[in-house]
Amino acid sequence: MTATATRGELTVDGRRLSYLDFGGTGRPLVALHGHLYEGAAFTRLAGALGPEWRVIAPDQRGHGESGRADDYSREGYLADLRALLDHLGLDRVALLGHSLGAVNAYQFAARHPGRVTALVNAEGPVALGLDGTNPLGFLLALPYDAPTRDELVAGLGQAAPYFADRLRRNADGSWRLPFHPQDMYRSEEQVHGDHWADWTASTCPALLIHGTTGVIPPEQVRAMADRRPGTTTAELDADHLLPVTAPDAFAAAVRAFLETV
Repeated sequence: MTATATRGELTVDGRRLSYLDFGGTGRPLVALHGHLYEGAAFTRLAGALGPEWRVIAPDQRGHGESGRADDYSREGYLADLRALLDHLGLDRVALLGHSLGAVNAYQFAARHPGRVTALVNAEGPVALGLDGTNPLGFLLALPYDAPTRDELVAGLGQAAPYFADRLRRNADGSWRLPFHPQDMYRSEEQVHGDHWADWTASTCPALLIHGTTGVIPPEQVRAMADRRPGTTTAELDADHLLPVTAPDAFAAAVRAFLETV
């Protein structure tokens, strides 16, 4: 099933926060993408879940059609999510996140447990970056914009295949990435930490989806399920980018879980 969405927006602290609403009368599911992606990454998921679920997928701050921010802290991302739910008049939602979005999702559930009915964590560790390395360091060598699309693609080099289909054209005819490389590097730095207290703070039903070659070590997966009551796990034969590289298996796992809540 192919899903179509309406794009909406709201203003948060003078910034545009854009989102895709796949519509319908089903129960609301808010889906949060990972670094370097945007709400459209969940188009196939929305098609697989409809009409029982109304999927709403924001472009998180600094991504896609949403404006850049001065702040990429944990509280900044969570404030945007709260503002989106209030804007849409949604008191309680199921919350799904991938990578960065997964950390945002379980941290929001920890701080606002009454607003989250169910939680899907796709490849969102509870302890990450503790060795001080930043996996997005490669971004700092990439251009943000260029006078023409061809020049920007050429400047991206080996990274071009990952972003070429999502480049944006500016009003003056120049082209840019759908994120600023320096923003994403800073955002990655600020998602690092030991987040065990947040993961274990909520009590709603939860699904932890991880890939066989994902970023969550097997022992951490087991501990996440053991230490948080009501958590089930699903392992997919895939890498970290589950919604993109294994969309059908990902959607099937999410749907099976949501049918139980």
